[in-house]
Amino acid sequence: MPASTREAVRVAVLADSDTRWKWGALTARRITTATAEPTGFVLRGRATPTARQLAETGVSEAAPREVTGADFLRAVRDAEARGEGFDVLVLALVGGTVRAVLQGLADLALERRPVIVTGYVGVVYEKLTDGLLLRHGADVVLANSRHDAERFRAVYEGVGAGADSVVEAALPFLGGAPHAPRAGRDTLVFAAQPSVPATRAERAYVLRRLVAHARLHPGREVLLKLRSKPGEHTTHLEEFPFQKLVRELDPPDNFRLVYGHMGEVLDRTDLLVTVSSTAALEALHRRIPTAILTDLGVREALGNHHFVGSGLLTSFDRLDKGDVPAPDESWLARQGVASDSPYEQAFDAARDRVAELLALPALPPITPYYTAETAPGYLPGILARHRLDVTAPEPRESGLRRVVREAARGAYRHGVQRVAPVIRRLGEL
Repeated sequence: MPASTREAVRVAVLADSDTRWKWGALTARRITTATAEPTGFVLRGRATPTARQLAETGVSEAAPREVTGADFLRAVRDAEARGEGFDVLVLALVGGTVRAVLQGLADLALERRPVIVTGYVGVVYEKLTDGLLLRHGADVVLANSRHDAERFRAVYEGVGAGADSVVEAALPFLGGAPHAPRAGRDTLVFAAQPSVPATRAERAYVLRRLVAHARLHPGREVLLKLRSKPGEHTTHLEEFPFQKLVRELDPPDNFRLVYGHMGEVLDRTDLLVTVSSTAALEALHRRIPTAILTDLGVREALGNHHFVGSGLLTSFDRLDKGDVPAPDESWLARQGVASDSPYEQAFDAARDRVAELLALPALPPITPYYTAETAPGYLPGILARHRLDVTAPEPRESGLRRVVREAARGAYRHGVQRVAPVIRRLGEL
């Protein structure tokens, strides 16, 4: 029966990293009328977040369940068999995984499948076309701004795929009190990214300039906001953690490394500096002065090309002299931040679309763009990498097996983050 006739909407979120769990859980709340917390799942893999990382997102008191892709599909199938099927699934995943899960859900042949929602966790500055086509087939593909919505529709229409699924919304984690300067407080926060910039030399350069800025301005607190602690993974691999690079320097007392919820760090920020972090959009939404660095160039590989036209591009030399860029208001409006309309209204269209789909007697079949006909040399590899076979018996995990699995996962993480970079560097000698 249509979900609109039920007493409550049941929502599940599947994520593959801490940042996507944050996006997915908050998106689920903003685009549905569900009163209960969404049922959470995180994929087991390279970027599986730790309990600390999940707690730091601050989006839910209940920890999501760690699963494989096949485990997730079984959970969806079994929930329907119990008469407790999910009405909405939010897939907070990379594009290839979204496509594999879409295939798995189609293969389940549920009597009534859930409404499938997906999107992007932040600024879309790479793999726009491929990422979008891998997500095609979801009922709702959320765009975080008017700018993104126009780009998304252009891609779908350009390949002859339906673009009705694209719905303009906003980043779900914007919010917080507007910036209020306080006497006696002067805090610069640099929002670090795991893989931008990527090379050791470029990351060391940024760190040296931050430390030099702190020495030049002894009355200013300079904070380096980090996403993860050594040994933890995020969406992107961090080969050269700032925590290690800073050991080679002797920073002054007014320079510190900080962790924690980004919103809480922004509460005490007077100037946000970054290369291209989504934290810039969070800061701009709160009218916190924001600077996007050009020191390493304005390049697609860095993602700061996204901010061309924003008025925010600047350099450490200018920041050292006290210059602070002013944002272009029309650019802000197109990016879905600091807009004239109330922030909550940004999700009205998505909420209406989901409600409209839930009210249908039956949802249409899942019809992705990438199929065995359109991409016979590409799609099989994507599906094979995910191995979503729900017909295989579900293993019963003993205490010993769980300990061994955790140890193996730790060894894998060590290999990916420590050993592999060394091998790559040796290969370059």
